This record gives sequence, structure tokens and C-alpha cells, in this order.
Amino acid sequence: MTTLGTPLSPSATRVMLLGSGELGKEVLIALQRLGVETIAVDRYENAPGQQVAHHARTITMSDPEQLKALIEAEKPRLVVPEIEAIATPMLQQLEEAGVVRVIPTARAARLTMDREGIRRLAAETLGVPTSPYKFCDSLAELQAAIDGGIGYPCIVKPVMSSSGKGQSKIDGPADVQKAWDYAMAGGRVSHGRVIVEGFIDFDYEITLLTVRALDANGAVQTHFCDPIGHVQVSGDYVESWQPHPMSPVALQKAHDIARAVTSDLGGQGLFGVELFVKGEQVWFSEVSPRPHDTGMVTMATQWQNEFELHARAILGLPVDTSLKSPGASAVVYGGVDAKGIAFDGVAHALAVPGVDVRLFGKPESFVKRRMGVALAHAADVDTARRNAKEAASRVKPRQA
Repeated sequence: MTTLGTPLSPSATRVMLLGSGELGKEVLIALQRLGVETIAVDRYENAPGQQVAHHARTITMSDPEQLKALIEAEKPRLVVPEIEAIATPMLQQLEEAGVVRVIPTARAARLTMDREGIRRLAAETLGVPTSPYKFCDSLAELQAAIDGGIGYPCIVKPVMSSSGKGQSKIDGPADVQKAWDYAMAGGRVSHGRVIVEGFIDFDYEITLLTVRALDANGAVQTHFCDPIGHVQVSGDYVESWQPHPMSPVALQKAHDIARAVTSDLGGQGLFGVELFVKGEQVWFSEVSPRPHDTGMVTMATQWQNEFELHARAILGLPVDTSLKSPGASAVVYGGVDAKGIAFDGVAHALAVPGVDVRLFGKPESFVKRRMGVALAHAADVDTARRNAKEAASRVKPRQA
């Protein structure tokens, strides 16, 4: 039986989020609705999640000593990584010493923070279908991997990055140098290592939100949300929708792959499993042990959105992954490089039927930084997609 305390009291259930962007902000809100005392940590002040948490802390999360000092000072019951750029070896040390419990586990956080750990686990340990791949430490190794069997077209990504940063498609020899330079600039940590993947001619790609949560007997059960379809531009999600239709055979394969990977990672919480699908063939791409950006659509589609599912699962509470309505999401980009921007057109956007808008509250805008999202529910996905994109287009960020 999970016992939850009262915030700001000796009985408080304290949860620390490492990373407090738009996804972390929604997790913090979900936790607070359950009476959890929250600590929002980020590398810059006034991050979205810090604006709603009980406590805000700003440190360099990739610095092991800063991370250790903060956790020892705050004494949270749970530490929830929300980004990749964290000193995960220190989290493992603290978890092994019994100082704190890491969500879903410190090992999972370490394996998934860079693409090498999770790809080798999936393909080489678990035998899950993936695209052909090689890891490369130099431009020469990248060219040799392509010439040695990966071929063109192919995809190059830093081993450690998020939201498509540093990711590009190589169509021929002329693109190799540019892709290497872009990957070096886009990695979360200066690592000098990339993964190059053979291109899969897939019909579509999905995010399968997978939840490991306790049942009434205290045993971990795996739950699946309906598949989420999405459009990516330069590796960054721009719209998503749920449910995405799949054949029964492909859906079962997707469930089997997601179950195998998340069961090996262990722990409790929500995982965003990315998969490629062609006909009835399914390939594993990536997994995040936390809510996924494409899953923001669940704020319009599910009885319990992905953030509520994550909060419940990590606290040992029951979950419900059922769909409420078809729906879609569309990103609102900053459009300008500026601090403290203003948004025009929000009322115009909210006049679109079945639409809601979330503005993240990021203190600084970039042309291609996600500053908000339009959400739409409708009787069918096509209508929801049209409405979400229309609403997003009506929100006009500008320099204040």
C-alpha cells in the first residue's frame, strides 16, 4: 500500500525531477495533484517546471559532485531523470548506496542516455529487430562504415542528443562531412561519437507509450497506450496523433518488442518506445524512460495522459491507459530569437473546435524552439490533425 504524505510537512513525499522543461512541468503538475512535494532541477533558472514546483534548483546536472550534493541536501524519496545530460554514474552510486531510488532505475537512465547503450542492449543482448548500424569516432570511421555495408541513404545521430538535435540523413558522399559536423554540434555532451544507421524504408513510425506499474498484489504489470503516429522534420517532432492504425500482427510485434526492452530496463514508470513499421514488420528505434514529446497528444486523447501515468506508476499507484477520444497535437515554434516573448492569436486558436493550447513558459525563444503545443480532440484523427495544425498556426509568438 502506497502512503502519500502532505507537502511541506515532515510526512511529505518528496520527488526530484532532473530536467524541468515542458514535459517535466506536466509531470510535476500530475505529482502535485497527488499531494507530492516537488523539486524541479534544471541547468537554467525559471525553466517551465521550476515555475510550478514547490522548490526550484539550478545546477549543472552533468557535474557528478553538484548532483550528489543536491540529492544529499534535498533527500528526495525519488529522483526522476527527465533529460539525457545527467551524471548517471553518480545516480548509480547513490542508488547502490541506498541514498535514493532512481526512476525507473539508475541502470535504465544510464543505458538510455546514449544511443549506444540502448542499441547494443536491444540488438545484441535481446535480439530485437533494428536497422543495421555502426558506431563511429571520426569522420574517417563514418565514411568507412557507410562504404563497408551501411550504404546510402543512411541516418547519422550523435550518441547523446535529444529532440533530433544533430541528426541528419545522408543521401550520398557529398553529405558525409556536413552530417558529421552537424552531429558534433548537436550532441548534448561533447562526445565525438555517432551512430550511423542504414535507412529503413518504413511505411510509418510510431511511439508506443509503455507503462510498468504495480497491480493490486504489488507485482509489476506492463500496459500499453494506443499507438501514436507522428511527423518529424530533421528528427524533431512537429505533429502527432492517436490512435495510429496498425494491423493486429504489427501491433502484437510492437507490444512484444516494447515489453522485451522495458522489462530488461526494469523499474516502474512510463517509457516512450519508438518503432518503425512496414506492413507487418516492426523494428525497434529508440526508447526514453520518461514521457515522450509526441505523447503530449495524450492530454487530449486519454483519460490519464502520459504525465499522469508516469506519476502514478512511479508512486506505485494503479494506471488506466484507455483512450478517451481520437486526437492530435501540433507544435508552436518560437519563430524568433528573443527573451520574454509575447503570444498573439491565442484566443483565435482556441476558437477552433475541440482545441486546447499549452504555452510552456520558456524564458527564451529560438526560431525552432518549441514554445507551445496545440491539442485537438475530434471524432476522427484526420479532423483532429487539421484542427491542431490550424490552431497552432494561429498562435503568433513575437518579441515583446
